[in-house]
Amino acid sequence: MAATSARIGFVGLGHMGGNMAERFLAAGYTVYGEERSREHAQDLIEQGLQWCDTPREVAEAADVLFTSVPDDRVLEEVASDPDGILAGLAAGKTWIDVSTVSPQASRELAARVRAKDAWMLDAPVSGSVPQVQSGTLTIMVGGDEDAYRRVEPILRELGTPTHIGDNGQGLVLKLAINISLAVQMLAFAEGLLLAERSGVDRQRALDVMEASAIGSPMLRARASIILDPPEEAWFDLRFMHKDIELALDTARRLEIPLPTAERADEVLERAQTLGYERRDLAALFQALEQMADGERASRS
Repeated sequence: MAATSARIGFVGLGHMGGNMAERFLAAGYTVYGEERSREHAQDLIEQGLQWCDTPREVAEAADVLFTSVPDDRVLEEVASDPDGILAGLAAGKTWIDVSTVSPQASRELAARVRAKDAWMLDAPVSGSVPQVQSGTLTIMVGGDEDAYRRVEPILRELGTPTHIGDNGQGLVLKLAINISLAVQMLAFAEGLLLAERSGVDRQRALDVMEASAIGSPMLRARASIILDPPEEAWFDLRFMHKDIELALDTARRLEIPLPTAERADEVLERAQTLGYERRDLAALFQALEQMADGERASRS
């Protein structure tokens, strides 16, 4: 089957899933989609998205199905409900889950998909909305290698895919990467706060830090929004917190220490209680400022 002749399905049309679906539409694919609110998908419908009322309808219509959901609970719901994906997934089809969920839950679901003579691949991505829009995501794929080879040209519409290993291993590597993203952002925010409270101009400190040896691609991409994070987050702080907790749970199962992830988890939890859960990860700097001001006030 030629790549562009494949019918693509999308369950979950939020920031990431919606932009992925838009890229496939622009590339000439027929795309079927479902979201809890049709209103949220109206722009995509106007671009040619074929609307479906249930995940089952998407699974029935598509040759290759994508899901982009926030957590294990929602993934299980869209999979197992009477009108869920498993009810409509026929033998020979491929389901690609780009969500970041627990490796264990993904493996268990993949086994249920195999029982239907279909394939499930976990394919979490590294990158945010700008990388989706430019087609430069890093995509880590776990699951059957032959199934991966069949859908690799489709995945290349979104970025650079790499087959990592068995089901769940793409997710483990994504969680490993997100430990570094969270810790980098936290360390950068701490350093910037230290410099500013010592009297260094905050913008000058930011510019020099960004250009220094610590200026990773992630930090450079976020430099423009660290001091003024957008209302529409590239990557919600609550999702990063969820990913760090998944990493810690995986580490507990493996009986290995993740000390910096544990500290990041504590700060992310505190930031959520302060109301930053729907702000971009870059808002860790504002959260630390608020924590510092609160501690100062408690001492006075």
